[in-house]
Parts: sequence; structure tokens; C-alpha cells
Amino acid sequence: MPVLTSPSRDNIEAMSAYANQAALDDLVGLLDLEAIEVNMFRGRSPDENRQRVFGGQVAGQAVVAASRTLDGAPRQVHSLHAYFLRPGDPTVPILYDVDRIRDGRSFTTRRVVAIQHGQAIFNLQASFQEIETGPETQPPMPDDLPDPDTLPDFKSRMEPYKKMIGEIYNRPRPIDLRYITGDPITRSGQPGYRQQVWFRADGLLPFDPVMHACIVTYASDMTLLDTAVLPLGYGWNDQSVQLASLDHAMWFHQPFRADEWLLYDQVSISTSNSRALARGSIYNREGKLVVTVVQEGLARVTR
Repeated sequence: MPVLTSPSRDNIEAMSAYANQAALDDLVGLLDLEAIEVNMFRGRSPDENRQRVFGGQVAGQAVVAASRTLDGAPRQVHSLHAYFLRPGDPTVPILYDVDRIRDGRSFTTRRVVAIQHGQAIFNLQASFQEIETGPETQPPMPDDLPDPDTLPDFKSRMEPYKKMIGEIYNRPRPIDLRYITGDPITRSGQPGYRQQVWFRADGLLPFDPVMHACIVTYASDMTLLDTAVLPLGYGWNDQSVQLASLDHAMWFHQPFRADEWLLYDQVSISTSNSRALARGSIYNREGKLVVTVVQEGLARVTR
């Protein structure tokens, strides 16, 4: 009879890496939409217990839908502006209807409407550009930051709160997110204005610039609304505020890989009229500003 032994640390890490790569592969598959008619695509949601579709998923799928209608020379997405109109139903497919607004010599513009149950739940306008060269300027990347590999991953950071978090604690995560300035639970009751995290796709991605842009679009919605309400001192376990994404805008400045570490430096800008606004600057490890994000969300105090 073989002797049963506890798995080694190396084996545990290998199993975790395999699970996370599988989760990332599932995310890539989630973004691979089905073409059902000219300018019409169908997307699905993961088989998870969610009350509504994650906003980053809809935004990422919408960018994929827009990119599938591009003709001619390769063009990269350089900006997108989106509105979240209704909560998405995770139990039914999402239809993406693409309007080919303009095909210019350097720029291409697309509008995408996401539809469920006969109603628009989300719309996005995206602009794509042929790659050009020119002068480059940017603000400097924040310095004196810890190396991402020295910071605990999500499961390690949240282990003390796993009962509070519930089943999502053990769910494989396609995005490796590492908090620099404290996590949303320990920050509860401590008002602030800034949040910094390192993140990357937890595995290897194919060499497809649109896919990398879509993965970062997906990830950009994971923490920015938390940042927007930092001045109010709310945390994940606070039930006295209703949060929901309202609109989301992104500008893509430089090429990047989503499966390499990226710094997400986020600042709360304003809270008023039951809304909260935040800005995020995404840098690669070489210090280049690769993406800028601005998001506004509902922040309605319920008691």
C-alpha cells in the first residue's frame, strides 16, 4: 500500500498555477464571441453564482465585438467610452450589435450595444488607430513601491476573511491582483483617496494586442469603484452603500502585455449626488504609462 504524504509546497504552487492558467484560458474563451450574423455576436457568462454580470466582462466582450468588424490594415484600440445601462443577467447569452460608424484613413470608430431580454444593458463606443510614431511624454511612475512578487496574492491576503467572502475565496482567479495600500476589508472605516495594486493575467496569453487590451479592460473594472468611494471609508463588508458602475472610459497609450505585471495607480476624484468618480493610471514595470482609466459609479447611501 502506498504511503500517503502531504503535497510539497512546490506541488501546491504548481497545482495553483495550473488552476489559474485554466481560469485564464476560460476568460480568453469567454472573450471569443460567436458570430451569428453580420455585425452581430453572441457572448456568454461564466457558470458562477453571480447576481449580475461583471461589468468588466461586458466591456471586454464589447471591445472584441468591435474589433471583429475591422477590415484592412491592423489597427489597435486607442480609446473607449462606455455606459452601464442595466444589470446583466448571467443566466442568458448577451447579444452584441456593432454599428460601423466610420472607417477613415487612420481611425476606425465602432459603436456596440449589448442586449438581453430585448433591452440594451450596455453601450460602448471604441476608436481604433493605425500604429503611428511621434513625440512621447507622460508623468513619472510612482516610485518606492514594493515588488509585486513580494506581496501576498489574493488568497493569502484574504485568508483571514475567507468565511466572510464565501465561495469566491476558493474560485480560481484569472487575474493575479496584489494590493499595495491595503485591501478593501482592512481599509473599512479608514477614509483615503488613493489605492495602488499590481495586477497581471495569471498565466500566458496569446500574442494578440486586442486580446491583451480586452483583458486589461476586464481587469480595470475590478478595483476602481472601490477607489472612488475610499473617501467615504466603506469596505466590502459594509452594507450601508449601494455601488454600481455607471460609465467607464479608457485611453490606450503604449503597447503592453497583460500577462506581465502592471501597476494600477488609482485616485478618488469626487463624490457627490450619490455618485463617485475615480481615475486610474496603468504603468508597466519599465515605468511607461500604458493606459488611463476613468470611471464613475453609483454610491448611494442606504442607511
